[in-house]
Amino acid sequence: MTEALLNVVGVSRSFSAGEDELTVLKEINLQINRGEMVAIIGASGSGKSTLMNILGCLDKPNKGHYFINGQDTSAMDENELAALRREYFGFIFQRYHLLGDLTALGNVEVPALYANEGPNERQKKAKQLLTRLGLSDRLEHKPNQLSGGQQQRVSVARALINGGDVILADEPTGALDSSSGEEMMKLLRELHRDGHTIILVTHDPHIAEFADRVIEIKDGEIIGDTLNTKINDDQSSDSAAEDASLSAIELDDHKPQADQQTIKPPAVKHRRLARTLNWSRYLEALKMALVGMTNNRLRTFLTMLGIIIGIASVVSVVALGAGSQQSIMDNIASMGTNTIEIKPGTGRGDRRSGRIRTLTAADANALKSLSFVDSVTPTVRANVAIRYSSETVSGSVQGVGTDYFRVRGYSLAQGQFFAEDSVVAMEQVAVIDENTEQALFSEGDALGSVIFLGHLPVRVIGVTQPIESVSSNSDELNVWLPYTTVSGRIFRQNYVDDITVRVDENVESELAEQGIISLLTMRHDTVDFFTINTDTIRKSIEKTSDTMTMLISAIAFISLLVGGIGVMNIMLVSVTERTREIGIRIAVGARQTDIMWQFLIEAVLVCFCGGALGIGLAYLVGIIFSYSGSDFQMIYSGTSIVAAFTCSTLIGILFGYLPARNAARLNPIEALSRD
Repeated sequence: MTEALLNVVGVSRSFSAGEDELTVLKEINLQINRGEMVAIIGASGSGKSTLMNILGCLDKPNKGHYFINGQDTSAMDENELAALRREYFGFIFQRYHLLGDLTALGNVEVPALYANEGPNERQKKAKQLLTRLGLSDRLEHKPNQLSGGQQQRVSVARALINGGDVILADEPTGALDSSSGEEMMKLLRELHRDGHTIILVTHDPHIAEFADRVIEIKDGEIIGDTLNTKINDDQSSDSAAEDASLSAIELDDHKPQADQQTIKPPAVKHRRLARTLNWSRYLEALKMALVGMTNNRLRTFLTMLGIIIGIASVVSVVALGAGSQQSIMDNIASMGTNTIEIKPGTGRGDRRSGRIRTLTAADANALKSLSFVDSVTPTVRANVAIRYSSETVSGSVQGVGTDYFRVRGYSLAQGQFFAEDSVVAMEQVAVIDENTEQALFSEGDALGSVIFLGHLPVRVIGVTQPIESVSSNSDELNVWLPYTTVSGRIFRQNYVDDITVRVDENVESELAEQGIISLLTMRHDTVDFFTINTDTIRKSIEKTSDTMTMLISAIAFISLLVGGIGVMNIMLVSVTERTREIGIRIAVGARQTDIMWQFLIEAVLVCFCGGALGIGLAYLVGIIFSYSGSDFQMIYSGTSIVAAFTCSTLIGILFGYLPARNAARLNPIEALSRD
């Protein structure tokens, strides 16, 4: 005796209804042979749809066994059941269940896509099927642009794309008018004649008359299983002459071979496919994710908005931090904070320091020979009044070397600095700051004027730009002249009060300080001096700047995290909105991993695109900032950009996983019932 194609043995199915349990199927025993056309008829709530769902591997019984070509489905996992739905079953739903984002051609291709068929092959098949079903001029139309009958034909083509050995039709004419319903039944009869096993689920006795066998179900039990002797041969002959005839349109490629075991053990086949790494699945998941994003642009934009803001914040904050730190360092360098001061005595507060006169200009010249020294200046200070015409003011009068202005970071507003010749010749020339010019010269014409330092007349040759200095008061009046002039013409001394060394930017100031101490100790044969390393100020500012950057970056990262939570929430809402779509994809053979990859890739794409837009926004902020007229510039770090991009992608993976997993685990029956 030939083994039945579908064999249901003692199957029961019940559902929880609060604290109670509702039994829908009770100990069902049923066999369906290959090539039969069977109608399952019963009133609403009788259990016929539940039985069809079990036959189509969309649902599992609580009790009993269901065999397909001798294979027990209870021993199969979700992916093996998906392989059966994908490769051997074709579903024709009452409500069509077409994907609204896809065209007629795209809808038909979906089962072949999950069967790992190449894009060219599946498109060719889909076009052939739709053409043969009279929809050649509707290939690029979306479901909402098709009539009910046309949508149902698209669902028939979708059921046949992978062969459709067994076609399950749930109320196939329920949503059609009488004329379209008749055409649909003629189409199913032709499919039956071509060797397809057809299972109809209906409550309409007229529809059941088209079947060879009628199974009546009531209250979850089969109460009748009879052969249909009322099939009208004339009706069958007439239907063969109609344009719905599939024999006339040569559907040979989609006819099941009755003499072959068309349904192979799915578990073996599934494992064989699982061992083959097929990147096309991920490419198709990417395409589907793109379709979903483009068809829901507003939702997609709102989803990625948090990521855009977060990434833009992170990149901008890092750029602002780097720019501000660079600006601060430039200012610090100009203020002379990378300097080491050498003073006589053993330290601050040494009362004997005034009597120590061992620091000389020769020491300053010796220090210039050190490789890490940028510039050196000796300093001699004079406590004298500054007088011009009738104006007399108090200020700082310093005799300095030619490198003093580089050491301290001064620049000229007008005139010139004195040269080495002036130092050697003890010339009576002076450079004053802006404060002194304003105090002595109301007309602002200081250059060339002669001022008196005590009783010493000196000619003003330069005026400096204002500068913020860490070693002097910004309101102080300053006059600088060659140190030889102060030593020889005012004090008549051969020593200096202190020496200031500017250290090269690329050298650690502590090491430079040790080198200076070693050299001077060797020259003096004793340590009769001490050093003040002002680089500690710069390090303190750098540390503060880094701390502020980290703090603001942490705040920006929190905003990125909030954006990621927003992505997860909207993706969860998206899963809820697209529950029906997920159910359709599962019904036509999508694996759980297919659904999961589609939603996970979509989440990653949203975050990836959000990251790109966020980086673009950060650069736009920088451009706007550059046109604001400020000298400050944002400095963008390639590392921060890569890190931000990586972070946005990881957020897509982390926060997209839960919605993707929820989507993959949806019950197809519940999903299909959602509107």
